[in-house]
Amino acid sequence: MAAGARGGTGRGDRGRVRRPLIGALALTTAVDLCSLAADWDPGHLVAKPLLMPLLAVYAAVCGAPRLLIAALLFGWGGDTLLLLDAEPAFLAGMASFAAGHVCYIVLFLKYGTDRATVRARGGFLAVVYTVFLAGTVQSLWPDLPADLRIPVAGYSVLLTVMAYLAAARMSRLAGIGGVLFVLSDTLIASGLADWDQLPRPDLWIMATYVAAESLLVTGTLGERRLPGAAYGEVRSTTP
Repeated sequence: MAAGARGGTGRGDRGRVRRPLIGALALTTAVDLCSLAADWDPGHLVAKPLLMPLLAVYAAVCGAPRLLIAALLFGWGGDTLLLLDAEPAFLAGMASFAAGHVCYIVLFLKYGTDRATVRARGGFLAVVYTVFLAGTVQSLWPDLPADLRIPVAGYSVLLTVMAYLAAARMSRLAGIGGVLFVLSDTLIASGLADWDQLPRPDLWIMATYVAAESLLVTGTLGERRLPGAAYGEVRSTTP
């Protein structure tokens, strides 16, 4: 009885912490996107570096695996570096995001569904993602700056593998998150290639990116193969 009461109190305490974190993340996201829509750089410069730390703290409170928290922190590193208007910072930011994708890949392989399920849907998804990767890199290649072609191609491979595993081995939410991550980074790559852009391209890049990371977190925390305590507490409380 006493142990059960202590466990219930712990879950209640975590719930009280999660709700303010969700609110803070929603508010910070709104500030960032509204700042981009209004072309107000100070708001974006303040809000963007706060997004992934807030999401990482939320994931940690929910009992997330260290690999998920590491992926989010590498995303934070990439976010911060990409705020600097210099090519070395851009390459360092891309490397940070690539490290985050490696964390996601290992995480999905460790906690994803069993192999029989993967075989059932993995073959079709593998073809779709391979065709998309090859077509995108081939289309972008001639228009990318020469010194960015290899880094962008290598990064694209990691990103695509991450998105494929999210769809093939994790929940539907994680799969959608992977697709949105691919979309967000494809928009960045098309800007590097100097293709025609949507109005306010940074707004669409950030909107799809934040949605992607949030869905990857939600989908991962809901995975049945996660440690029981994390899964049991998170199923009904993820944003």
